[in-house]
Amino acid sequence: MQKQYSWPQGHWNWPIKLTHKHGLRCGQMIWIGGQVNLTPQGVVLNPNDLVAQTAAVVRNIASVLDEFGAGLTDLVYLNAFYVNDGSVDENEFLNLIANDLPEGTRTAITPIPIPWLAYDGMVVEIEAYAMRGINGDPMDRHYAPETAPGSRADKFCTALRCGKMIFTSAQSALDSSGKLQGKGSIVEQSRMLSLNLKRALNHFGADFDDVVKTNRWYCGGDGIEDFEPAALEFAANFTEPGPAATGIPIPLHANPDELVRITVIAMIGENGERLPRRHVWPESLWDWHVHLPYRHGLKCDNMIFLGGQVALNQKGQAVYPGDLTAQTHQAMAHIRTILVALGADYRDVCKVMAVYKGACGAEALNENLPIRSSYFDDPGPATTGVPLPLLAYEGMCIEIDIYAMAAAD
Repeated sequence: MQKQYSWPQGHWNWPIKLTHKHGLRCGQMIWIGGQVNLTPQGVVLNPNDLVAQTAAVVRNIASVLDEFGAGLTDLVYLNAFYVNDGSVDENEFLNLIANDLPEGTRTAITPIPIPWLAYDGMVVEIEAYAMRGINGDPMDRHYAPETAPGSRADKFCTALRCGKMIFTSAQSALDSSGKLQGKGSIVEQSRMLSLNLKRALNHFGADFDDVVKTNRWYCGGDGIEDFEPAALEFAANFTEPGPAATGIPIPLHANPDELVRITVIAMIGENGERLPRRHVWPESLWDWHVHLPYRHGLKCDNMIFLGGQVALNQKGQAVYPGDLTAQTHQAMAHIRTILVALGADYRDVCKVMAVYKGACGAEALNENLPIRSSYFDDPGPATTGVPLPLLAYEGMCIEIDIYAMAAAD
C-alpha cells in the first residue's frame, strides 16, 4: 500500500542516524512515533519540566499531522508515557494535554507512568494515531458512554469508533462513580475492567471476538507469579484464535491501589457486520509458559497486528538472557516470520513500539534502536522506544510491538 512520510522542517532528531520517520500515513491511518522535546541535534529541552515538555510534545504532534493535511482533531488514540515516582497527579498531567488540544478534539488515551525515559531530563513521550479520509475530509466519529462520567477531561473518551476501527482508552476497574474496585487483587481488577471494555465494545455493536489487539499494563516484575494470574483472567474473554496481545509490567500506576490497565483495538464493518480475519502462529515462534488464546499475528481487512515480539523459547524461557543486542535481533527475526506468514514484510510496517530493559540514558537506547532501524529501508516506519526496569520474564530485555498495513486478502 502507498505510504507518505513526515519529518517537519526543524523537527527534533535523535543523536544517531536512523531510518525511522516521525510520521507515516497509509490509507486512512496516520501513525506518529513517540514525540518528545528535543532539539534537532538530540538535546533535551526544558529538562524535568512536565508542563513545558507536554506543550512542546503536543505541538510536535500537530506539526507531523499538518504535513499530512490533518490536525489534532483527527486524533483517535494517544499513548502518553510520563515520568512519575508517585508524586505526579495523573489527572493534572492529562489536563495539561487536554489544555493544548483544540476544541473539537476527542480521543482515546492511555497514560502510562514510568520511572524514567531514554534521556536525562526527558519526562514525557507521547505517540499518536489519527484517521483522515483518503479524500482529505475528516471522518465521522462515534463515542461510547463514559465508564465513570466526569472522571476524565472532556477532550478524552472511554472509546471511539472511526470507520472500521474501534479504539479504547485503557480501562481500569472503576465503577460508575469513579471508585476503584478490587483493591489488592489484580485478578479482580482484571475482571472488573473487562466488564468496562465489554460495555464500550457493545455500544458499537462489537464484542471481544471483534478485538484485534490488546495491550496490558500491569504492576509487577520479571516473574510468572506477577504475569500469570491476571493474564489468565483477561484471556478468558476470548475464544480461539484470539487477538494479538502485548503485556508489559510497570512499577506502579498513578493510583497505588490500581494494579492493571488494559486497552484494546477492535474492527467491525461499517455496516455492523463482523469482519473476517486471518491468524498465524508460525511453527518456529516462541510461546508463553501457560496456554493463552492469543496469536502472534492477525490480519483484518488491510490492517496487520502483531503481538509484542520477544526472545523466548517455546517453553516461555528467555533466550540470550540479559543480552539486549541478541534479543533485539531475535525479536526482529520473529517479526519478519510473522509478517511473511501474513503476506507482508518489513516494508509494510507502519509503527514500531519497543519497551526495553534499561536505565535513564542513551546507552541502552543506542544499543537497540539502531538495530531495529537497520531492518527497515529509508524512509522507515514511525517508532517509539521506552526504557523500563524489568520486563515480563526473567532475563528478557526487549519487547517489540508492530502495526503494519497491506492490501486486503
